[in-house]
Amino acid sequence: MSEKQYVVFNLGKEEYGIDIMNVTEIVQCQDSVKVPNSPKFIEGITNYRGKVIPIICLKKKFGMEDSTRDANTRIIVINLNDKQIGFLVDEASQTVRLDDSNIDPTPDIIAGIERKYITGVGKLENRLIILIDLEKVLTDDDKEKINMIEV
Repeated sequence: MSEKQYVVFNLGKEEYGIDIMNVTEIVQCQDSVKVPNSPKFIEGITNYRGKVIPIICLKKKFGMEDSTRDANTRIIVINLNDKQIGFLVDEASQTVRLDDSNIDPTPDIIAGIERKYITGVGKLENRLIILIDLEKVLTDDDKEKINMIEV
């Protein structure tokens, strides 16, 4: 049995987890600059450690209702093909360890493109954590559009 560590974050009332090995850093939400004619899920660009990086609003990308930013709002920074990208989430609450025996495969009810980035469902006491691969959340077309706006 192997165990992995996940960063747990919230979008609304739902909990999601991503492999901690994919996370560069979690930072407080900061202002971003809107980019004209960019896809709706791109919140804008921001200065992260001297580099301009795009910020993706996961709620918009998942077709969820966007909410107002507050003190808990975070940006999860990952490396994607040697480029850093920030994902805006409502809250990044904790890290958890999940044994393979506590992870169920992606339910059959989930079909289409969503199935590609949902890697399973973690069970932790009375909680269900949807495990996702942020690298697969973005389609090739999305990645191309992001590359076009980078400075």
